Amino acid sequence: MAVKLPIYMDYHSTTPVDPEVLEAMLPYFREHFGNAASRNHPFGWNAEAAVDRAREQIGSLIGCKPQEIVFTSGATESDNLAVKGVAYAMKHKGDHIVTSVIEHHAVLDSCRRLEKEGFRVTYLSVDKDGLVDPMAVEEAITDKTILVTIMYANNEIGVLQPVKEIGAICRQKGIVFHSDAVQAVGKIPARVDDLNVDFMSLTAHKMYGPKGVGALYVRMTKPPVKLVPLMDGGGHERGRRSGTLAVPGIVGLGAACVKCERIMEEESKRLVGLRERLKKGIFGRLDHVYLNGHPEKRLPGNCNISFEFVEGESLLMAMKEVAVSSGSACTSATLEPSYVLMALGVGEELAHSSIRFGLGRWNTEEEVDFVVEKVGERVKRLREMSPLYAMALQGVDLKSVQSSSR
Repeated sequence: MAVKLPIYMDYHSTTPVDPEVLEAMLPYFREHFGNAASRNHPFGWNAEAAVDRAREQIGSLIGCKPQEIVFTSGATESDNLAVKGVAYAMKHKGDHIVTSVIEHHAVLDSCRRLEKEGFRVTYLSVDKDGLVDPMAVEEAITDKTILVTIMYANNEIGVLQPVKEIGAICRQKGIVFHSDAVQAVGKIPARVDDLNVDFMSLTAHKMYGPKGVGALYVRMTKPPVKLVPLMDGGGHERGRRSGTLAVPGIVGLGAACVKCERIMEEESKRLVGLRERLKKGIFGRLDHVYLNGHPEKRLPGNCNISFEFVEGESLLMAMKEVAVSSGSACTSATLEPSYVLMALGVGEELAHSSIRFGLGRWNTEEEVDFVVEKVGERVKRLREMSPLYAMALQGVDLKSVQSSSR
């Protein structure tokens, strides 16, 4: 069977909208276009009913009450609302937040903003597999700690954190616990009671829904967990997030949750099979390649590999038929090595050589085999131009050569 090019293997970046999801959304652009806040006519009632149904669909997937869902514009807003909203609401009790060094920028930058406003933040390190130690979380908590925020699945290396154990520690100590579960929801089980979370961020476009819509789970407790809104206006979403609800997108998020709940187990097994086929194929063809992150505790479709003696950006340029991500972030016209990989203890050169393969719903074995062949072929060609690779093959200790040349 011929492989259609280009091949998309960047499903951690975004996903195409599932046809079932699109079909559910379409009527809400023209036929049922009402504002969900309009309570005086059928157009508004239809929109409100669609939004309520989406809350139930999301609640079914993550195991929460419909009224515990706050709709947002996506993952970044959900993370900002959770981290800053809790910090502002709890500042009379304390000023200390605990997080990890490998969180998404939406969490890290929110924490840095709070630091400028006088809050204190502890950034926990991770081990060589990218895991946070729950005991380190417990040790970091003080009598001034008001929030712990640890992601469920990392967006670069796909590693799954021990969120359940961390949540249990927070619950025992009476600390609010938020988890950025954006990469996990819809791919693996992420039920809020199992994970012991008080807040959980999710977004539609990582799970075959539309871009521009997400949600924040907010646990209903007595007394309720306080959350200062970041958006002021009409007091929508129980006063937590003002703004006219994006009904078509919300319908799409709900439909995406329904599809994921139905096929998650089967899809997860298939993606693990493709991931292992990809990894085995690449490791069987090339030497000096390394898997980043825990080999088992990771998302089904994530395979982050470093190719020593090859620049990640060069490999991307050499593989125009395949859409993947480099482990390097391009900022202000300078290439910086991935802060996630550096936190794992991966050296700068190796961090620069990493590629994130994100497998998803429409990838096939034929595509995986094509990518394996192309990666092997292009890496070998690039290494032919590397004097360091030739020296490594001859058994030269490159560390001693590099240190003596400094």
